[in-house]
Amino acid sequence: MTKWNDKILDFINYLKFERNFSDNTLDAYQRDIQKLQQYAEENLDHIGPELISCEELQEYLYQLSKEKISERSQARWISSVKAFFKYLLEDEIREDNPAALLEAPKLGLYLPDTLSLTDISKLVDSIDRSTPIGERNFCMIEVLYGCGLRVSELTGLKISNINFKEGYIKIQGKGDKERLVPLAQYTLDLLENYILTTRSQNKINEKHKDVLFLNNRGTALSRVIVFIIVKELTEKAGIHKKISPHTFRHSFATHLLQNGADLRFIQEMLGHSSIKTTEIYTHLKTEELRDVILKHHPRNTHHE
Repeated sequence: MTKWNDKILDFINYLKFERNFSDNTLDAYQRDIQKLQQYAEENLDHIGPELISCEELQEYLYQLSKEKISERSQARWISSVKAFFKYLLEDEIREDNPAALLEAPKLGLYLPDTLSLTDISKLVDSIDRSTPIGERNFCMIEVLYGCGLRVSELTGLKISNINFKEGYIKIQGKGDKERLVPLAQYTLDLLENYILTTRSQNKINEKHKDVLFLNNRGTALSRVIVFIIVKELTEKAGIHKKISPHTFRHSFATHLLQNGADLRFIQEMLGHSSIKTTEIYTHLKTEELRDVILKHHPRNTHHE
C-alpha cells in the first residue's frame, strides 16, 4: 500500500514541478491512479505498481466499461495510467510499461454545446442588475464570454493585469503560460464601471485586494460558485442546453470563427498550446455549413 502511495506522490510531484501541470490536471491524474490502486488492493491481493501486469490492467479497464463509465472518461484514465507507468519505467522502478498496449476506446468527434448570440443576450438579460451581486455577475459573464476565459482564469483575474490604456488583459493560463487578450471597448467600459461603482462598495479582504471578482466575504470566488451562478442563470433564461462556464469560451471561439477570424488568432486568444485543440471549431463551422447547404440545396428541397 505504501508503495502505491509513495509512487503516486512521486509521480504527481514530477508532473507538478518538472512538467508544470495545473492543479486541476494533477487532481484528475491522481484520482485516476488512486482508482487503480483501490482495485489492486481489493481484487489483486494488494499487488504493487511495480508488479501489476498488462492483463490485470486490461481486466480493470473491462470492469470500468461495465460500470457504464463514459468512453471519454475511459480514454482519460488510460492516458493517466500510461503516463504513470511511463514515469515508473523512466525512474527504473519497472523494466517494462504494462500500459503500453492499452487501447483507448474510439471516440467520436466531441463537439461542445455553444450558445448563440441570442442565447447570450437572453442569459445576460436575465440577470437582476439592481443589486451589487447582480452587477458583479453581469460583468463576470461578459468577461467570461468576451475574453474566452477558462473558469480558473476568470476567478484568478487581477485588477493589476488589466491595461485600460492599451485595452488588453494579461491572463495567467494553463502551465503558468501568460497571454495577452485584447479587450473590446464595450468590455473595457463594463470593467471600469464595475471596479469604480460596484466593487468599490464591497468589503475587501486585504489578501484579495487585487482580485477582480469577489464574494460577500471579500475574497476570491471559487470555481464551484461560478458553475452554480451559470447554472442558475441558464435556468432563469429558459435555455435548455447543457451549459457550464466553459460553454462561453466555446461560444466565443465559434463566433470569432463565424465572423472570419483566423484560426491562429483564435489559438492565441484562447491560449491553446496546440492548433489541433483549436481546430475543433472548424468542425463546428463545417457542421453548420452542412446544415445550411442541405437546407437550401436545390436537389434537397421538397416540392409540394
